[in-house]
Amino acid sequence: MQENNDNYFSRDDKRPLITRSLRRSNIRKKIAEYLFEISPSGSYTSEIAYHVKTTPTNVIGAIRGMESRYREDESLLSLNIVEQTISGKDIKLYKLTDFGKEVVGTLKK
Repeated sequence: MQENNDNYFSRDDKRPLITRSLRRSNIRKKIAEYLFEISPSGSYTSEIAYHVKTTPTNVIGAIRGMESRYREDESLLSLNIVEQTISGKDIKLYKLTDFGKEVVGTLKK
């Protein structure tokens, strides 16, 4: 059984993994940048897909991870860049965390 390593790594320790993750996936990077633009608001999967010009399946993979295509440990949720909230009738919204805003802000400089 694999333990959750989030407790063992500080944000500074995660930065190289975050940089690698965003460089490996242009979709992850575009999603993070789009959520940065609309911050502090959140967005749902199909709206994110429309704005970053990809499919909702790719958005879900980049945000949550998806088997071999998008590694879960490099997903935006696992890296604490994006958080998920439930709104209304089980509508999942995604928005940047404060840490995610810091990371994307640094990348834009």
